[in-house]
Amino acid sequence: MAPSAIETFTQPIDQLTGDERARQLRKTAGDRPLDRFTYGPHPISGNQTNAVKQVRIPTFTNPLDERAVRKLHAAACIRWLGLNGYNNEGAGGHITVRDPIKPDHFWINPFCKSFKYMKPDDLCLVDKEGMVQPEGNMHAINPAGFAIHAAVHQARPDVIAAVHCHSLPTKAFSALGCKLEPINQDACRFYEDHAVYENFGGIVLAHEEGRRIANALGNKKAVILQNHGILTVAKSVDAATYLFGAMDRCIEAQLLADAAAGGRGTKTIKIDHEEAEYTRRVYTAEMEYNMFQSCFEDIVRESHGELSMLSGGERNGYDSFPRAW
Repeated sequence: MAPSAIETFTQPIDQLTGDERARQLRKTAGDRPLDRFTYGPHPISGNQTNAVKQVRIPTFTNPLDERAVRKLHAAACIRWLGLNGYNNEGAGGHITVRDPIKPDHFWINPFCKSFKYMKPDDLCLVDKEGMVQPEGNMHAINPAGFAIHAAVHQARPDVIAAVHCHSLPTKAFSALGCKLEPINQDACRFYEDHAVYENFGGIVLAHEEGRRIANALGNKKAVILQNHGILTVAKSVDAATYLFGAMDRCIEAQLLADAAAGGRGTKTIKIDHEEAEYTRRVYTAEMEYNMFQSCFEDIVRESHGELSMLSGGERNGYDSFPRAW
């Protein structure tokens, strides 16, 4: 079972079944809520009467415990990016996660340090002016990473984490100046929920360029930076990392599909608006977190004790939050 603060708990499941959830979603319109964390694991298959285990996002009574968990998961996410080849641009690439104690500060990976060996104590805490704080690692940070992420965190109070790296597919796709198309189920996660920043102002060292990127992102979960790459955001660092990897692979799939279609003299088949929108709205903020937990487990097990499954302050969220979608 994937790591979770509640993996040893069982609870009777009285949530909607998959069929019931599908019917509800098809009737429900509206944008993804930004003012709250949307709870809800994956729908169950039937009317479950016996207790089952589910991976759920933990909750906290002490903000210091929440800080520790965010740092632990951020370090694991950075390792995952490194192990998947996203740390291949020298010192390029960065993850940030908002601090729960000082919400106008965020944690970021140190400049010029390998992704593959990141630990929670390696992370730097930085304020909105770019000053590294003594609560974290007193190490230099990537100035471009700060300029982009600081603007995003300031413009989007709902964003807990942001991920940006350079990959071969996203560098190629960003040169086209177009959006990801709903050509498969996975791509529907981003249907009408990502944007394109139609400019390239050089390496992002100026705060104004960061603000323009944040403005292009708007209320979406991702933005394609023209001639640059992609940036994903979410209400947990796990979800932001999952979305980055998912979008990168969807972009690679679209490049392959477009090339194959061009060679055959055909066009790719797009999923209809209603089905694409429905598929996107299946995902709650908690489900996006859950989708990364098997990867988190892989990273922890491969760290040979340097990272832990739990930080220690996690608690079961069943009794504190409704399980309704």
